[in-house]
Amino acid sequence: MNPAPGVAHRGLITVSIMLATIMQALDTTIANVALPHMQGSLQASQDQITWVLTSYIVASAIALPLTGWLCGHWGRRKVFMVSVIGFTIASALCGLANSLVEIVAARLLQGVFGAALVPLSQAVLLDINPREKVGQAMAIWGAGIMVGPILGPLLGGWLTENFDWRWVFFINLPVGIFALWGIMRFLPESRPQGERLDIFGFVTLSLAIGMLQLFLDRGEQLDWFDSWEIRLEAAAALIAFAFFVVHTWTVQGVSFFNRDLLKDRNFVTGLLFAFIVGMILYGTMALLPSFLQGLMGYPVVYTGAVTAPRGIGTMIAMIVVGRLVQRVDVRAIMAVGFGLTAFSLWQMTRLTLEMDSSLIIVSGFIQGLGIGFTFVPLSTAAFATLAPRLRNQGTPVFSLLRNIGSSVGISIVQALLTENSGRAHATLAATVGPGNHGLAGLPQLLNPSSPAGLAMLNGEVTRQGVLIGYLSDFGIMMAVTLAAIPLLLLIRSPGRAASSAAAEVPH
Repeated sequence: MNPAPGVAHRGLITVSIMLATIMQALDTTIANVALPHMQGSLQASQDQITWVLTSYIVASAIALPLTGWLCGHWGRRKVFMVSVIGFTIASALCGLANSLVEIVAARLLQGVFGAALVPLSQAVLLDINPREKVGQAMAIWGAGIMVGPILGPLLGGWLTENFDWRWVFFINLPVGIFALWGIMRFLPESRPQGERLDIFGFVTLSLAIGMLQLFLDRGEQLDWFDSWEIRLEAAAALIAFAFFVVHTWTVQGVSFFNRDLLKDRNFVTGLLFAFIVGMILYGTMALLPSFLQGLMGYPVVYTGAVTAPRGIGTMIAMIVVGRLVQRVDVRAIMAVGFGLTAFSLWQMTRLTLEMDSSLIIVSGFIQGLGIGFTFVPLSTAAFATLAPRLRNQGTPVFSLLRNIGSSVGISIVQALLTENSGRAHATLAATVGPGNHGLAGLPQLLNPSSPAGLAMLNGEVTRQGVLIGYLSDFGIMMAVTLAAIPLLLLIRSPGRAASSAAAEVPH
């Protein structure tokens, strides 16, 4: 008999763990809009202040794969409690920081302690809910981790404008306290059989992930392979990952990465789609704020308000999909989700510098619907056939691939934006100059025959070139989204997945 129906306080457990999850998910983006204020307060350069973001991302990525091993040795409840306590204290230290070194150290702690929160919450929801309610549980979980990063800039901008950048971190304190109380009070202990830690596997994987994150995060800033730092990080990541793969494939007995995970086709396919969804969602999210603030001149708070409908669309879709996922083929639901996402990205290729905010709002809402229709059935299908004993190890890997996908997506769109904007500027500038008689009728202020007029025209050419760069990025993301749809055929049919999952449930 499935033990899930007998779980006491299922609703209170869900609220408690989701508070912790949303707290961590918000912190992936909430600090972004406060960076200029931090830079002045902490007397840091623009290059230095980005370490506030980089340190958190790298620490979280390195600590994430340890989640399964920690649960096996300490128990899931204890790991959850320590993670919430550590994350909350680190948040307070971030808000109290008076120097760049202090806040970077505190952000490192935040990343280390927060890494386990998202995969642990997913594992708990999978375990405490019967199979027929897994879709709804994954909808709740997906809403937390997807809406958090989307609403982060809005909340961060409002707190920074109306209070102080330190409240971006202090806001975590009451949330962390309530989440800790609920976890201590209601979450039962779950402790799978512990295994010894594969030190070599952990070190090589951590080094590979850490170097990859540094490579992706700092590549655009340092002009990629023109920098010795970037070359070293790329080489270190490749070498460390090669050692990890060979070691995992050949080691006798326990390996840090459980090879049984690779035997489940749905799980492996789910990892691929988690990477793609992370790339599309976070890549687009990285583009819009700079587009709206840099080109359209929107203030921070209004930028957050205009992009908020994406989160609303995601929540609505997840509520609907949570009820459909047990009745409709998950591949069909995901196809609809990818289709809506592609349509929204096509709408974004129609953006202009003279438009109002209505197209941003509509396309963002549709993209939110698309992400919601994609992520819930993806989470359900990925774990439908995975043995319960592997969930504590599978959920961190799932989150890790989504995080790496987001880093890759952000790096790709930023690099392409720079390249395409420069190319468009050169093409447009070739037609603007004193030799173009079609410009002779322009007002003297914009006449290219005068230095002032030429400077004004160059500024406008730059704006139009950057716009073309953004539109090219949106078009590329649309093509990636459409190309992912045929890959849905790799996912096993829900009927067979469900029967396999039922056979794996312990009695």
